[in-house]
Amino acid sequence: MVNKLSKKDLLTLDEYTKDEISLILSVSENIRTKQKNGEMFVPLLGKALGMIFRKSSTRTRVSFEIGMFQLGGAALYLSPNDMQLGRGETVADTARVLSRYLDGIMIRTYDHAEVEELAANATIPVINGLTDFTHPCQILADILTIKDKKKVLKGITVAYVGDANNVCNSWMFGAPKADLNLRVASPKGYEPDPAVFARAKKSAADNGTELVFTNDPRAAVENADVIYTDVWVSMGQEAESEKRKKEFDGFQINSELVRLAKKDAIIMHCLPAHRGEEISAEVIDGPQSVVFDEAENRLHVQKGVMALLMGNK
Repeated sequence: MVNKLSKKDLLTLDEYTKDEISLILSVSENIRTKQKNGEMFVPLLGKALGMIFRKSSTRTRVSFEIGMFQLGGAALYLSPNDMQLGRGETVADTARVLSRYLDGIMIRTYDHAEVEELAANATIPVINGLTDFTHPCQILADILTIKDKKKVLKGITVAYVGDANNVCNSWMFGAPKADLNLRVASPKGYEPDPAVFARAKKSAADNGTELVFTNDPRAAVENADVIYTDVWVSMGQEAESEKRKKEFDGFQINSELVRLAKKDAIIMHCLPAHRGEEISAEVIDGPQSVVFDEAENRLHVQKGVMALLMGNK
């Protein structure tokens, strides 16, 4: 078992080993226990995180900002419109300058290449708060939530139903390294990226887990331990809203679909949810839903990531 991360940054879970993901979960659980017990734990005392947001956020901003405060540090909100980045300064120059002031950068943006360029030119850790390609912090929080609720990870089957988007990509990268089986169900035209699926399929084979894709949500959900979904229309896709709603017909997580899963299956959603679209209000507010525990775990997991990447430097 590793006791530190080999990477300077957290860009995708594809770059992390099984042991490193286990370490993040373990450290996050430990930090959460300390907080719940009222124990002071400030490994980032005097350190600062810059938070660059090209995409708006509720959970990402609040959890990173409060997480830094609870770890003894400070977080600075950086809107590109208020920075020279928004007036033409290069990402590389921005990375070099911020590295002189800060101890870490979290960025939430559209283009994954922008995060990669930032990390390549920064001398401090860069954490991917979300791109159109991946959402690693979300899936780490999801895995921790499954561990909380199911007590084990090995042998658990997750059914992801919906758009094979950034969240789905991160699930495909993360599930095999957490000993989770993953079934992805998406409509025709919204299937996983072939290159991502191929890499994830190999990872699943290497780790002895199952990764399958289907266009049938019922087949994915049957006897699953976890049912997971995300919005059908992500930020930047608003013009496709009506088209997507029609093409995702039959992919809603509702009581009828949930009945196909195991009786003790849990329902997850990364939020924000569009109730009545990808998930019914009855299900998201029902007894099997763990979406708000899942949202809380964003705070704890990100504290674990920051403590590992930014501590003892």
